[in-house]
Amino acid sequence: MSLIPSFFSGNRRSNVFDPFSLDIWDPFEGFPFSTAVANLPSSARETTAIANARIDWKETPEAHVFEVDVPGLKKEEVKVEVEDGTILQISGERSKEQEEKNDKWHRVERSSGKFLRRFRLPENAKLDQVKAAMENGVLTVTVPKEEVKKPEVKAIDISA
Repeated sequence: MSLIPSFFSGNRRSNVFDPFSLDIWDPFEGFPFSTAVANLPSSARETTAIANARIDWKETPEAHVFEVDVPGLKKEEVKVEVEDGTILQISGERSKEQEEKNDKWHRVERSSGKFLRRFRLPENAKLDQVKAAMENGVLTVTVPKEEVKKPEVKAIDISA
């Protein structure tokens, strides 16, 4: 087994005339376990590709803000729910593009399938005021926080 992929081999991965065919070299290619993913049904491979939508969660003094990358999805394809009064659930699905019999695909890299992410929210979250907005492929979910009441401090005079 050569450690360097050959540009003159007959496989599709290293076609010297196709600049997009030079994928990352897989050092485990040819080993029995490397075919485990390849043998999965196509629906399982598609689902795993989008299973973990990228999410940032930041806390500001006023709210918890979740930003989710969902490029190419419409707001109708994404769901934001509060479950059991403590769990924020963000889910969605990207449909697979319809294939025509006369189409010849050269590369399929965009993922399709379902995603689901769940977050346990802190006790100070105002779950009845959750807002969601989508712009330029980024879903922003804002969960306002209850104001922290400062403890009342009373000065006590010290007698002699």
